[in-house]
Amino acid sequence: MALPVPARTGAFAAVDLGASSGRVMVGRVGPGTLALAEAHRFPNRPVRLPEGLRWDVLGLYAGVLDGLRAAGATAGERIASVGIDSWAVDYGLLDADGALLGHPVHYRDGRTEGVAEKVWASVPAAELYTATGLQYAPFNTLYQLVAAQGSARLAAARRLLLIPDLISYWLTGELGTEVTNASTTQLIDPRTGDWAFSVAERLGVDLGLFPPLRRPGDPAGQLLPEVLEETGLAGPVPVTAVGSHDTASAVAAVPAVPGERFAYICTGTWSLAGLELDAPVLSEASRTANFTNELGLDGTVRYLRNIMGLWLLQECLRAWGDAELGALLREAADAAPLRSVVDAGDAVFLAPGRMPERIAEACRTTGQSVPRTRAETTRCILDSLALAHRRAVADAARLADHPVDVVHIVGGGARNALLCQLTADACGLPVVAGPAEAAALGNVLVQARAHGLVGDRAAIRELLARTQPLTRYEPRGNHTAWRAAERRLAER
Repeated sequence: MALPVPARTGAFAAVDLGASSGRVMVGRVGPGTLALAEAHRFPNRPVRLPEGLRWDVLGLYAGVLDGLRAAGATAGERIASVGIDSWAVDYGLLDADGALLGHPVHYRDGRTEGVAEKVWASVPAAELYTATGLQYAPFNTLYQLVAAQGSARLAAARRLLLIPDLISYWLTGELGTEVTNASTTQLIDPRTGDWAFSVAERLGVDLGLFPPLRRPGDPAGQLLPEVLEETGLAGPVPVTAVGSHDTASAVAAVPAVPGERFAYICTGTWSLAGLELDAPVLSEASRTANFTNELGLDGTVRYLRNIMGLWLLQECLRAWGDAELGALLREAADAAPLRSVVDAGDAVFLAPGRMPERIAEACRTTGQSVPRTRAETTRCILDSLALAHRRAVADAARLADHPVDVVHIVGGGARNALLCQLTADACGLPVVAGPAEAAALGNVLVQARAHGLVGDRAAIRELLARTQPLTRYEPRGNHTAWRAAERRLAER
């Protein structure tokens, strides 16, 4: 009698690069199986040079190599594939020999100040939105490229690679531009999933710098022999294109059940709050509400608003130095609610430094009580984020004519019970929190799908809902105080 053939499983390495740290995770996927383990974590520390704020991309790449070496040991078996995701908009330039031309510029660098007005003089803001569907953010790749026009570095460039595409190129020697991240450049037409050629031409942006577009699940080469030697991995090891914008991977890992009308909030350094749609929303009302239409898995549209996110708290913790987050959150839970709130989408909070003082100043300027303690400042931040989540979910539902019954919080903020509960209270909707490692899970699952180990988006989400720890928060109390805080902020 023949023995049964065991169900096939595979181990996949997810390179997940965030704005403050990078990590390499190993995901094991099979029928009814989804497990994730951290192989290696490393810091991502920007460097302020005389010419401005830059990414230490060489340090990041070294961390990736160390992580892939650790992934082999963590997996205990051959790595079936590698996928790479990162933050959006930033890029590296390559010369004619394929060598990197200097350190990539950080999106928080000040070089794009005033550039939007220059762009709008050639392509008015409303027309630009109709063509690209992208919200205004001063650091969009389009504005970075216009700011760089006339520079020696851009003149010498022969290729432009977004950060995950740059890491992929160093690993494989193959060039490509993954489309979910490309859709954050303000150079993609979300209706076609192709370049917005007219916008680029009118603004003098050379789209020939970008390699051909790839889509999640496409092959992206194999690890080079020298990479295999450096990492100790047994080849061949393919690299698979995933949703290389970390938010695209995170949204792919929202554990929604079939038929559920959901909004999502991807929380971390940023909060990205919105809906998954089949088509972009390009109305003037959408533009003035500053919603963006970015591409997701299977041609979906990530219709969302960028909110400053836990960056506000991270910067306060950095300023305070000796603060212990757990104790601070417990004290914040006991602090007076909605005593003061700030606009968590305000670009005034974009730059690093002096965050507690800047929050206090914003409260003072708007005639509100100024936080006096660290706990009060923390409560102000979390109340403000919950209020911004409320506004984003309600605005997205209205503008897209898409009712919402439940909010899914994924990413690091899913671990913050106070933020999740406040968001449920503010939205007046149940919140399902988790998974916290949504970007890495989405990365792994797209690789697994490309290798035949998992089915469509619905199957991916069903597997997540069955295997990942999730916490549900029900809204408490009435919404009068939240509505009053919202009005108070709108009147300032």
